[in-house]
Amino acid sequence: MIRGTYKTIFNNTLKKNQKKTTTIKGKAFVLGKNIDTDQIIPAAHLVYSLEDPEERKLYGKYALSGVPDAESGLPKGNIPLTKENATKSEFNIIVGGPNFGCGSSREHAPACLEIAGVKAIIAPTYARIFYRNSVDGGFVIPYESLEDLSQKVHTHDELEIDQEKQVVKNLTQNEEYKIRPLGSVADIVSAGGIFAYARENGMMAKQ
Repeated sequence: MIRGTYKTIFNNTLKKNQKKTTTIKGKAFVLGKNIDTDQIIPAAHLVYSLEDPEERKLYGKYALSGVPDAESGLPKGNIPLTKENATKSEFNIIVGGPNFGCGSSREHAPACLEIAGVKAIIAPTYARIFYRNSVDGGFVIPYESLEDLSQKVHTHDELEIDQEKQVVKNLTQNEEYKIRPLGSVADIVSAGGIFAYARENGMMAKQ
């Protein structure tokens, strides 16, 4: 589990500041286990510039395009994250199985999900580098579930993540699932990344 670093980092700062409440609501997009970075953004699509506004959109278009069709949008499958020729997805919460984000260390993986409109990922475990890239870059919030919710949640289910209560509400199925506490992770992502967070809290000089 990858909680220790971000539960303790900036601990003194958090004691001085009022705790922020984060609630994310939206449609679920469900994937299986061992989703790797090549599936999240295939190497063929790493040629686009993240600095150019038009090329940047293409990362949203091709996000999760490496996932086999039958495993994309479970349990039925054959559902793409973004519709053909679209760069933004109707889904803003990804529910994955264990070991989400395994593979290379490329930051393009969490970046392309953010560009596609994803706000949060829920999975029981993550590859360490993907987790850190997601948080440090301020891309998406990686929530850790106590169980593999990819076996319970369906693509298109309406979810509500309540960070303060540490629960995910499945509004479609009328169920609730527990998630682990985030510590400072959500605040880092909301600030736009680890450096922006540090500047916000007086830990680094503002530019």
